[in-house]
Amino acid sequence: MTDPQQTTKKPRMNGDEPLWELDEETLNSGAEGWSAKDIFTGNTSRMAYTYDDLILLPAHIHFSVNDVSIKSKLTKKISLNVPFVSSPMDTVTEAPMAISMALNGGIGIIHSNFSDEDQADEVRKVKRYKNGFITDPICLSPENTVEDVANIKRTLGYSGIPITDTGKMGGRLVGIVSNRDASFVDDRTMKILDFMTSRDEISVAREGVSLATANDLLRKSKKGKLPVVNDADELVALIARTDLQKNREFPLATKEDVSKQLLVGAAIGTRPDDRVRAQKLVDAGVDVIVVDSSQGDSTYQLEMVRYLKATFKDLEVIGGNVVVPSQALHLIQAGADGLRVGMGIGSICTTQEVCAVGRAQASAVYHVAKFAKKYGVPVVADGGIKSTGHITKALSCGASCVMMGSMLAGTDEAPGEYFYQDSVRLKRYRGMGSLEAMDRGGDKRYVWDTTATQIKVAQGVSGAVEDKGTMRKYFPYMVQGVKHGLQDAGLEDLEELQECLYNGKLRFEIRSPSAQKEGGVHGLHSYQKRLY
Repeated sequence: MTDPQQTTKKPRMNGDEPLWELDEETLNSGAEGWSAKDIFTGNTSRMAYTYDDLILLPAHIHFSVNDVSIKSKLTKKISLNVPFVSSPMDTVTEAPMAISMALNGGIGIIHSNFSDEDQADEVRKVKRYKNGFITDPICLSPENTVEDVANIKRTLGYSGIPITDTGKMGGRLVGIVSNRDASFVDDRTMKILDFMTSRDEISVAREGVSLATANDLLRKSKKGKLPVVNDADELVALIARTDLQKNREFPLATKEDVSKQLLVGAAIGTRPDDRVRAQKLVDAGVDVIVVDSSQGDSTYQLEMVRYLKATFKDLEVIGGNVVVPSQALHLIQAGADGLRVGMGIGSICTTQEVCAVGRAQASAVYHVAKFAKKYGVPVVADGGIKSTGHITKALSCGASCVMMGSMLAGTDEAPGEYFYQDSVRLKRYRGMGSLEAMDRGGDKRYVWDTTATQIKVAQGVSGAVEDKGTMRKYFPYMVQGVKHGLQDAGLEDLEELQECLYNGKLRFEIRSPSAQKEGGVHGLHSYQKRLY
């Protein structure tokens, strides 16, 4: 079947005639740069390259930036409208980040520095979110006070709170408190009973109502929240007006076709008890599991991948990390549906320094992606991303998706509290190989056996990153940056990018240190850099 995108592409014309093609002599002289094959496999210097070493050369633009599509594959079966994946790190991805990633067209991978039950709960929070019904709302009792409402407003950001006789979900509904109810009460000790909207004034839906019908009731009531109760008038769910807007606000959301639930991933290790963790994650509704190891070509990971594919027939599994084709081959043989590429190149990772093993990321992505393409297995470029230009370069080296840690740390949705240092607003960010993360369970990514390890060797550091604001502004900035990069390279979508990568039409050059300096901000006494 013909791809509809192919049939709607504008022809490359110059007036009434096709654009002239460059002659072979000029093309092969290096005047137009070099193909990826020339750069990576015709490399007589035997050097490996990072993203900063490379620069893409421009090509003819015959379409607008809004025509650029960055839809891509995460695994064999899972597609993303935006090829962004949040890293399974305990300072990057928990439920709020995973929700934001999925709403915007990417996907989040919940980290495993939780108990298995808590990690499964994080997955359930994501799966419930887009479904429209909030099944674990914060509740209060009539005996709570204005101060309790204010605390919830301050810490969680909302004040539409159902009131039950027990103060818990499942209690009998007796009222609701809105921001309007509490805003005109000066006495912080006044009980909710004295100012709440009582039960007989509230519109409710009955248990078993469809989401569409509940939405209609909410529209008619013109209220912000609609409680859902059972025959005993006990609260079983809540629907919020903001959920009505989500399909309009997030048209690219990554969700299941039937249930419309957001997609979410989770990380596990390679130890025997991770099989129990995997079962709980699957029961919670996880869509993809990332087997999380710093060096993915191990007996332990191969066994885990085989187990997951044999036990959970519909589960997608991403293996890694790998940086050479032989590692990739073994994981593909075990049944991996996707590969995670990168070793020792993250901003907080010290694996290459401590262990002297790894690979420069651009070379790793190119060689593994080219090899995995033979088997139809997508590659996720993990680490080394410092800018939207790096995302574009990772995709141009053959990656189907890009996994990010430091790029997303520091946003409102990342775990942790903000703090100030030297008048700069910061958030904590640490490698999963740092001693602090290892103490919380991160050591299973770096130590495979279950015996007590007397000496822990840190392969990461702890630090801080600047406040990046909310993902609702930051994510579109990243998307638009990548689209502009593809447009400048003359590419309308990632399918065309991959085609040009392997047929030699996508051209690169290697940048000298001076060229890299020239390509950044320079020659100024001072400047302010604003991203968006």
